[in-house]
Amino acid sequence: MKESVESLAQELKVASGQELADLYITNLQILDVFTETVFPGSMVIKNGKIVAINPTWEVQAESVFDAGGRFAVPGFMDAHVHIEPTLLTPQALASVIVPWGTTAMFVDAMEIANVAGLPGLEALLNNTDELPYRIYLEVSSRVPTAPGLETTGGVLGLKEVKELLKLEISVSLGELDPSKILGIKEEYLAKVLSARASGKIANGHAIGLNWDQLNVYAAAGLSDDHESVTYEELFERLRLGIKALIREGSTERNVEALVKGVIENKLSTENLMFCTDDKHVIDIAREGHISYNIQKSIDLGMEPIQAIKMATVNIAKHFRLDHLIGALTPGRYADLVLLDSLQEIKPIYVFKSGKLVAEHGKIKHKTIDEVFPDFLNSTINLSPEFKPLDFVISATGKSAKVQVINLYPDQIINFGTQEWLKITEGEVKPEIEEDILKLAVVERYGQDGRVGVTFVRGFNLRSGALASSVSHDHHNIVIVGTNDHDMYVAAQEIARNQGGLVAVQDGQVMGVLPLPIGGLMSPLSAEEVMKQLNVLNEVATNLGCNLPAPFMTLSFISLPTVPQLGLTDHGLIDVLGHKVIPSILEIK
Repeated sequence: MKESVESLAQELKVASGQELADLYITNLQILDVFTETVFPGSMVIKNGKIVAINPTWEVQAESVFDAGGRFAVPGFMDAHVHIEPTLLTPQALASVIVPWGTTAMFVDAMEIANVAGLPGLEALLNNTDELPYRIYLEVSSRVPTAPGLETTGGVLGLKEVKELLKLEISVSLGELDPSKILGIKEEYLAKVLSARASGKIANGHAIGLNWDQLNVYAAAGLSDDHESVTYEELFERLRLGIKALIREGSTERNVEALVKGVIENKLSTENLMFCTDDKHVIDIAREGHISYNIQKSIDLGMEPIQAIKMATVNIAKHFRLDHLIGALTPGRYADLVLLDSLQEIKPIYVFKSGKLVAEHGKIKHKTIDEVFPDFLNSTINLSPEFKPLDFVISATGKSAKVQVINLYPDQIINFGTQEWLKITEGEVKPEIEEDILKLAVVERYGQDGRVGVTFVRGFNLRSGALASSVSHDHHNIVIVGTNDHDMYVAAQEIARNQGGLVAVQDGQVMGVLPLPIGGLMSPLSAEEVMKQLNVLNEVATNLGCNLPAPFMTLSFISLPTVPQLGLTDHGLIDVLGHKVIPSILEIK
């Protein structure tokens, strides 16, 4: 119900026992995030809001729910997430995240915007009111992420950002990477000022910054950062007034190191929050969503109330929404999770706006048909000139010193090394036994047909190729492989499916998960997507890859904003230098 004087008057009448409530939840143990206490109680709900706690008058309600003495905690929130890398549509995603207690997502939809601009973003956010969880928009600040260093299908300029910031669903300017601030680029500074003028914060992405650079970043008004890998990085950000989001995604496993540091140093959790950033559906279903961050923190020794606050009221305060969400008190939405224990974050019942949306790990919300516009189903247009020879790195001589991107376990950051590789018949060849493979990014928007090629270590493929049309943030086709032919077949298979994840061996497609919606998402259910992704991961393992989430890792290796190196269709990127650099350094 849209807020009005009439609806508020109705809620106040219910709160004073003058009118019938919609729902009365009894027999609760209520966690109060303000006094950090738990007390026995009941809740009166009207128009989706809590209007009274423990009333002394006899409550009359259309429905009564006996909570059986369970603990009531606020619904969990994800402070920063990109929906598209889950591989699901917002509706399909509900069946996975809501049973884990997530009732609000703070979404930066830069992925679909980079593919299809404002129309793509609008299509993704269509019918959000019908979802069993809330979506708040972090207005994408960098579409494209690296102008001049990548090819994208869409652009969000200052005009579009200003209009999006006016929307009620918008709560912030989305993550802004350091190059835009340290380079003092006026378009992006204007976007930050637009957020301020709208009474909204600006999200950060302060990866790889030293103390002096962080000073500049903080001076620009960036409010938070989700890229801390060590406790020291987290502490520096807090000291400069930049709030820290502790992330746990599929490939960005930061909770253990950061929470251990917080506990060991007895650091206040007041300015700490949880997020996932990017997490495949299969990992959410297996281990949990934000519930995993909370549980992991408790297992590490954090007090349950502190961990729960990092997933609820801390986030609500940060985004200036604590008058609506984040606590179980009158006037706020009745978004709550019922638990048997505060030590075990296993939701039994989940409510959104006073409606039961999940029960015993199963979604109860009735699904709606999601219809995406036709243009989002035809976003991959490879150049007619594209051929296997585009993957060749030519050189004359016997050997070449090349740049190699090296993976860190459980992180999206990487480091570069320089390695000598053999030159055979005019080509620099990968060293499969040394785990130095070819990495390529193929432009997929039908604009210029560029193909960037370099080398990478960390995938451990012994044969074949893996490819994905999910490649941050430009979302061209990224491919890792042992040979050019399999890489070419993989790219063509992605084009045939208008997007997807693909595994190829000896010229044969061994597995594919089609992602035809913007080349990013599947129209299928979460269960079907997980089934296909499991098959693909098994194929990748059979090809020699030992990464826990190989396709998520592949999607980040092309990111031109995560140090040290990235690869786009324009070539190898020096991330901190923000420029294209050669893959070959020396020949002898």
